Amino acid sequence: VQLVESGGGLVQAGGSLRLSCVPSGRTFSGDAMGWFRQAPGKEREFVAAISWSGGSTYYADSVKGRFTISRDNALNNAKSTVYLQMNSLKAEDTAVYYCAAGGRVVAGAPDYWGQGTQVTVSS
Repeated sequence: VQLVESGGGLVQAGGSLRLSCVPSGRTFSGDAMGWFRQAPGKEREFVAAISWSGGSTYYADSVKGRFTISRDNALNNAKSTVYLQMNSLKAEDTAVYYCAAGGRVVAGAPDYWGQGTQVTVSS
């Protein structure tokens, strides 16, 4: 099972990026999925999560109103693809962003992690 993230890169403060996470090896259409991030010298932290249906979303206070998580369970042979739209980016959003799926995502205990994609915001 793999979670493959893409969409990271270098952007100026105030700009936008859209991250994608495509699973392979199994379906996650019945599982919560989410995003975490880890900045240099800091612990990994929760960013956002979405329920299996997409009907419920959860955000860290630091990204509320700026980031939007969504998913499409019809893509990728119904294995689900999850997105993180990041707007009004700040220098403090610089981190490696990790996709997570299954298990207890909101509690920080998912069953699966992606390899991460780097997001760098220049001030």
